[in-house]
Amino acid sequence: SYVLGGRAMEIVNGDEELMAYMERALEMDSRHPILVDKYFEGKEVEVDAVCDGQDVLIPGVMEHIERAGVHSGDSIAVYPGLNLTSREVDTLVDYTIKMALSLNVKGLMNVQFVIMPGEKNEPSSIYVLEVNPRASRTIPFISKVTGIPMVRLATKIMLGINLRQQGHQAGLFRKQKLVGVKAPVFSMSKLIGVDTYLGPEMKSTGEVMGIDHSFEAAMVKALMAAGLMLPVQGNILFSIADKNKQEALPIIKGFYSAGYQLFATEGTANFIEDHKMKVTVIGKKLGQGSPNIIDMINHGSISGIVNTITGGRMALQDGFHIRRCAVERRIPCFTSLDTARVVLKAITQSKGLYNIKPVKEYLN
Repeated sequence: SYVLGGRAMEIVNGDEELMAYMERALEMDSRHPILVDKYFEGKEVEVDAVCDGQDVLIPGVMEHIERAGVHSGDSIAVYPGLNLTSREVDTLVDYTIKMALSLNVKGLMNVQFVIMPGEKNEPSSIYVLEVNPRASRTIPFISKVTGIPMVRLATKIMLGINLRQQGHQAGLFRKQKLVGVKAPVFSMSKLIGVDTYLGPEMKSTGEVMGIDHSFEAAMVKALMAAGLMLPVQGNILFSIADKNKQEALPIIKGFYSAGYQLFATEGTANFIEDHKMKVTVIGKKLGQGSPNIIDMINHGSISGIVNTITGGRMALQDGFHIRRCAVERRIPCFTSLDTARVVLKAITQSKGLYNIKPVKEYLN
């Protein structure tokens, strides 16, 4: 990948998917080498910092909802990192400061980390994914939720005024008594032929922010603003790859317990019935009779979709039509179980309660 946004980058599982990708890659460009790499599917964390060459100020640490493998621009980010231990936060701050000073940064810097859980009683391991000595797309977000004017500080540093002269101390800024959620916005309905499933290639065209005193309330605001909020009750469709079914089970049970009517493709429906839940089977193959999934979406019978990718060529093709139809009908479609999980939590635990205040009233 030699451009921003992970262009033409793809995650492959097994020989068949690798061969399919290689064929497409060679069709697009046979002049450049193809990079094959492994990655950790761990918890992704993002840190913005401003450095004057002597001191480093970190306004806060952001935790991504989606695990590594989804482009950071397409993931939901939460401030502060609610699921991070004090040891992990201390390590993230320590690494960020050391890198900023070693790189002699004078201005803004963004670091993306991945945290892998330790085996048995061992502590987690923290790895650096990438370091960018520049402003990032999270600068406006972290500036608003902490009250630290990152761009102004960095500009004055470049003009020779250090952090202490600007009245700021080094290290991690105090945690605010709020929760901020940054959610991506997609323009898929305006971009014909673009698939919507989340992966390492960035597809979002903007972002929204939700702030409140609790995670659930802030998440509801962000989802509403991004057009990803589900109604409190309705019909939800599941089409889950075999490799994801066990992980998806608590999410399916959660929607079922919340009163949603479950619809599913054949394999997923069998799995749901095996776990004693009522589900309606819908035909997935688009050329094999009616009503199929597309018919249900077009008729407005589906409120939301959870669709994970199997990787097979025909399955991807059918899935593409399903996801495109959902986009064009403005129906939320989640291809990451991590996203579906927090949407469920926001719906069931916020109870529709959230505050409406100016941003400044949330800050300490």
